[in-house]
Amino acid sequence: MAERWSVGARLRTLFGGGGAIDDDTWTDLEDTLLLADFGADASERLVDTLRDQVTKLNVSSARELQGMLRDAIAELLAGNDPTLRLTKPAPRADGTVLPAVVLVVGVNGVGKTTTIGKLSRFVVRAGRSVIVGAADTFRAAAVEQVSTWAARAGAEVVGPAQPGQDPASVAYQAVDRAISTGADVVIIDTAGRLQTKAGLMDELTKIRRVVEKLVPIAEVLLVVDATTGQNGLSQADAFIQHAGVTGIVLTKLDGSAKGGFVVGVQQLTGIPVKLIGYGEGIDDLAAFNSVSFAAALID
Repeated sequence: MAERWSVGARLRTLFGGGGAIDDDTWTDLEDTLLLADFGADASERLVDTLRDQVTKLNVSSARELQGMLRDAIAELLAGNDPTLRLTKPAPRADGTVLPAVVLVVGVNGVGKTTTIGKLSRFVVRAGRSVIVGAADTFRAAAVEQVSTWAARAGAEVVGPAQPGQDPASVAYQAVDRAISTGADVVIIDTAGRLQTKAGLMDELTKIRRVVEKLVPIAEVLLVVDATTGQNGLSQADAFIQHAGVTGIVLTKLDGSAKGGFVVGVQQLTGIPVKLIGYGEGIDDLAAFNSVSFAAALID
């Protein structure tokens, strides 16, 4: 995993000579961060932080910057809580146990369906039962695709009773099924594209309203393709603005050139990255940890 995320090779070239820190060092460092998709704001902030530390600590060797950069990235990332909140709500007055409900949102093509399969597997491996609500009824193949991934993960699927069924009713049925069977977690797939952004957001609002008649929603996870960088965030802007997103799942983070996007996306949105998809396999999903990620990225 470290090889997939690391931009360390370029940094080792930059820092490894042990030469003196000069203006070229800072220019090369900022260029490296920008090429790794940290984004302009995060890159500038990290360079400014290191400049201050170099002055205060009287550091003179470029080799020392690598560890300092690793710690600065970890500290920057630690400002967002990456905890995936799947705690069940309190039981009803009659003792009925309620599931934790997760809405998964994002534009088509970012890996939303595979992420649902991986997340289902992630939760099942933790010893909890999962029901997947196949509520993307607008895309013909979506129900079949998410059902295939859910089956591989060991999760039950609740899909539409007939083609084109109202997505909110499918979501409601999935949660109702979880309550009746005592399932621990419900993961609900949603549409990634409708005719208009307003229509899409209205549909998500309806799903939320219908589901919360039964149980509060624990997480709204936005899936973003890391390889698309800033364009991916632009495409997801409507979700960020209107869908009540509580966490980000970055997919396709298996190219070292894009590792810094984890930092950039949190700085731009203020929303924590909670999960990272780094491969094609069903087990290729990891909970986000700022310290281990910074180490894998830099060393």
